Amino acid sequence: MLKFAPPPKAAENTEFVARRLKEAIEGEGPRETVTVEWSGRPLHVGVIDMPLRDLYYNPATHRIRAQRDHDPVLAKKLDADPWQAESQEYLNRLLVGKPTDPEQPDPDFEALMESLKDVDQQEPGLITHEGILVNGNTRAAALRKLKKSSIRVGVLPPSFTWEDINAVELALQLRPDKRRDYSYINRLLAMEEQELMGRDAADIARDFHIQLRTFRQERWILGVIQEMIERSRTKDGSQLSHTDFEGHQENLKELHKNYMRVAASSQERAEQVKENRIAAIILDFAKTKTRLIDEGFQGNYLAKMLPPEMTKSLPAAAAPIAIAGLSVSVAAPSGFVAQARAVTDQILQAKATESARHLSAETREVAQKAVVAARKGMRRALDEADRDDRLKRVQQTTAERLDDARAAIDQSISDLTQAFATNSLDEKGFDSALLRLRGSLVKLARQARRGVGEPGDGMAWLIKASED
Repeated sequence: MLKFAPPPKAAENTEFVARRLKEAIEGEGPRETVTVEWSGRPLHVGVIDMPLRDLYYNPATHRIRAQRDHDPVLAKKLDADPWQAESQEYLNRLLVGKPTDPEQPDPDFEALMESLKDVDQQEPGLITHEGILVNGNTRAAALRKLKKSSIRVGVLPPSFTWEDINAVELALQLRPDKRRDYSYINRLLAMEEQELMGRDAADIARDFHIQLRTFRQERWILGVIQEMIERSRTKDGSQLSHTDFEGHQENLKELHKNYMRVAASSQERAEQVKENRIAAIILDFAKTKTRLIDEGFQGNYLAKMLPPEMTKSLPAAAAPIAIAGLSVSVAAPSGFVAQARAVTDQILQAKATESARHLSAETREVAQKAVVAARKGMRRALDEADRDDRLKRVQQTTAERLDDARAAIDQSISDLTQAFATNSLDEKGFDSALLRLRGSLVKLARQARRGVGEPGDGMAWLIKASED
């Protein structure tokens, strides 16, 4: 639970708010109120007009909880003093930016601005007596950008603690009629906070309008995210943030589903697949691609396609385990898990370094190249897995499969032309791929020679090419 000292203008705002509320009670006509839920019952609070210049963004709001660490330097200043101008401006940046990338404008925020411009404010926000926005932080940011001078707000009782403020904010946000939800990661963090406060899981699930099994799935996913953030930490202080996992909601849910399925038969294999899938997710591969990652993906595809600099320092696989009474041994799966974790750690740390603003451009460029190389290797591995999967599902003739290979080579010609034009050809990788292609053609020629009686022009060419 985030808690903060009162803001600098707390006493001044408290006096102003009390005066406005008194005027509203004593004035003619009906008094405007807004209803909020608190401790399971409705609470009716008075509504007043409040100057925007006197209000503070709420540093504990769940709306941008995951984005707080977007800029580590400003995040530390925000924790130290959330009321100073620099911290409040940082909160403003996070409120108007996209949850997945706060540096980019958020279309939802732009839509809110258009709405406020056309029809003005319809629903009041909510503040404390000290002038801290509890609900309506984003609306206040939009009104400020529109050069408005005030905002209509309900005022919570002076006795409200930070725990009360948190509970009211969540209750308002989780009402079914709310039009703009928290981002996915912010919802996960809000659920975690509620559980850490000692609330029952079933009650939290009900408040968030989800089933209990979904709540447990979400808590597992957040645990994986926080583990990956911790493992991404480098010696120079770089680290991924919760924001880096925004936008991967469906991929992460499928990760959980697959993990539970594999874990039913082997916990070790489930961990290996989880590591491989996390690596693909953080490299921004879509759900349709990560689905191809199964128990055999690492050994059959990924280990062969990763750049050498990523595999040369991997821990050795554990020694085979002899089966008592039998003359056979089985491989120890823990070695595969250790190798999968090592690969994932390298990718996590390279991604963290790549986006670390406090590091030199040269250091970040080296990390970026490592990420690009890892993504190429992962893409090749996924493509191989995809081809094999399609071959299993679709019975093709030999000629049809060769036509698929021809189409792929034709595409490679186009890619090669573009690489020459941009001076971006990976000559070493290209040469290695050609050697693998030659090896496959030699095998094809040997097999075809055994069964073809009188070679045609194509067969004659293949035999000659394989002998050169």
